[in-house]
Amino acid sequence: MLTVHHLRISQSERIVWLLEELELDYELKLYNRDPDTRLAPPELKALHPMEVAPVITDAKDGQSLVLGESGAIVEYIIGKYAPDTDLVPGPEHPDFADHLYWFHFANATFMTNGMMQIAVNAVGAQMPPPLAKRVTNAWEQIETRLGEADYFGGSQLTTADIMMVFQLTTSRAFNNMTIDHLPNLQAYLQRIGSRDAYQRAMAKCEPGFPPKLD
Repeated sequence: MLTVHHLRISQSERIVWLLEELELDYELKLYNRDPDTRLAPPELKALHPMEVAPVITDAKDGQSLVLGESGAIVEYIIGKYAPDTDLVPGPEHPDFADHLYWFHFANATFMTNGMMQIAVNAVGAQMPPPLAKRVTNAWEQIETRLGEADYFGGSQLTTADIMMVFQLTTSRAFNNMTIDHLPNLQAYLQRIGSRDAYQRAMAKCEPGFPPKLD
């Protein structure tokens, strides 16, 4: 049985959303942040050396697995439980390259930008101009992409979207960033928010915390 260990207001919501889209059976364990540090509580930290979410455990056929890292977890679940899903375009699909780009952009660039901003703010500093430009470029690229296609991976929802959406929604709860100047992104988030699987996932992950879709 797959178990998702979800830290409230964190990127592990991605894994719950993926499982809801795939309609797979799983167990969900919720963890509240430490009230003083705002980090994971000791019981979640004990699961994996990185001491952060997401973490899954998988007990099947007498074997037990503990796995962290969003991208790795997504690929593990797809490879083991849903290899034929439409959420991952194959090499012959016209959206193959775009899907790969945005799937990796999500953590390699976009999440990294967000973590840099959090670190700079934590020490009361200002983002150096080259890093600030990197952040601006990413948001501009996102708005451009969503004017070209309905989804990051192309014509349909893919795991690229599942990787991207956290930074566009829940993560903004940490900085109150407005997206009023990004109409393509606003329209995209309304499409995401209308999905039954996304609604189910967020209701389970963040009870009492409405998705930040505008």
